[in-house]
Amino acid sequence: MADTYDVIVLGSGPGGYVAAIRSAQLGLKTAIVERELLGGICLNWGCIPTKALLRSAEVFHQMKHAKNYGLAAENITADLNAVVQRSRGVAKQLNQGVTHLMKKNKIAVHMGTGKLVASNGTGGKLEVTGEKGTETLTAKHIIIATGARARDLPNAKADGERVWTYRHAMTPKEMPSKLLVIGSGAIGIEFASFYNDMGVDVTVVEMMDRIVPVEDADVSSFLEKALTKQGMKIMTGAKTSDLAVGKDSVKVTITDKTGKAATHEFSHMIVAIGIVPNVENIGLEDLGIEPDKRFHIKTDDYGRTNVKGIWAIGDCVDGPWLAHKASHEGVTAAESIAKELGNKDVHPHALDRRNIPGCTYCHPQIASVGMTEAKAKEAGYEVKAGTFPFIGNGKAIALGEPEGFVKTVFDAKTGELLGAHMIGAEVTEMIQGYVVGKTLETTEAELMQTVFPHPTISEAMHESVLAAYGRALHI
Repeated sequence: MADTYDVIVLGSGPGGYVAAIRSAQLGLKTAIVERELLGGICLNWGCIPTKALLRSAEVFHQMKHAKNYGLAAENITADLNAVVQRSRGVAKQLNQGVTHLMKKNKIAVHMGTGKLVASNGTGGKLEVTGEKGTETLTAKHIIIATGARARDLPNAKADGERVWTYRHAMTPKEMPSKLLVIGSGAIGIEFASFYNDMGVDVTVVEMMDRIVPVEDADVSSFLEKALTKQGMKIMTGAKTSDLAVGKDSVKVTITDKTGKAATHEFSHMIVAIGIVPNVENIGLEDLGIEPDKRFHIKTDDYGRTNVKGIWAIGDCVDGPWLAHKASHEGVTAAESIAKELGNKDVHPHALDRRNIPGCTYCHPQIASVGMTEAKAKEAGYEVKAGTFPFIGNGKAIALGEPEGFVKTVFDAKTGELLGAHMIGAEVTEMIQGYVVGKTLETTEAELMQTVFPHPTISEAMHESVLAAYGRALHI
């Protein structure tokens, strides 16, 4: 007889396992299906282990510049295998943590590949094929949380030898001597920053007119200057062609922004040109579940698909494709399901994409939330924007990290905080202050009256608000 549940979650990434936990907390009989490792790509091969790599690179960078702090450190070397093993150890620890959470919350774990095989208007059936063969699970509601994978170049599939995706770049067999990174979004720039700090000759090619193109233009410009100063080669408005993968190298023709083409040779190449949702072979077509034009699953703001009882969250639906967005969607979907099953004590709220922060853990770090200055003007706002540089912040100077700034964007008519954009040390930890502010619909007056602790880098947040209204104190 098929196992029957209130909720089955297909995929155990940061969206899936959180959806399962919240469902269980609400008293729903819950199962989760995972084909590889609990925690999914983010925990095992993405967000967390990459931050471990970047931390090693950051420490290595600081050790090489110890004399700037009055310290002596000689013959500094990096052990690539040890760096990678530390990263994998971090991932393993967190994987074990998710396993513990499943047991703690009495969530049934079915390891295998899942496929939707039926929907009866109140949920459906899921066929799971694993080491034990095939089993059929039945649930009143099913949440699809299958995530996404790296997009390949059509003329150069990743082989793990010379052409890498993020996954290969995390467990390299050897240190590249000369590395090409195609794409300057968060993943591309983070790996470019890691390998550059580790002493690799790095070139970044971006087809748009600036790197990290989703960020505020001032952030993009500052980052390009900072990375160039660190020795990285940045080519924007550039295209690649005639790619030839050999046994020991990759040859590629790069056409720069002026139209000049030249052939370059690299030891390795990382492709970071976006993601593809994992929606194939999971039964969507048979159930009539609709994709959008980019093949992501269409949902409403609570996670409902067009088929009753089937929900979808995370990287397999519309963006931004971020772990924390997936987790938030998981909670929203679980609470919406509980409400539909008769729980009158839950009050799910629709996801507000305007308040989702983005973080890039390169060196220097980037963090942002809300509209860029350009997007705010395009939307018809009369804008007040203020910028405060880290060179005016005592804590940043004391840390030896005086490069960076905080920029805030306001509606000049109402004082509404429209967006905030940062680059520099520890900004990924500071951005949440603005996220809370935006969620609470703060205005410039409330931020001006907020007391920021001294000495902290966060004081630059306060000063940037003051700067937007001509009241900055330390510049």
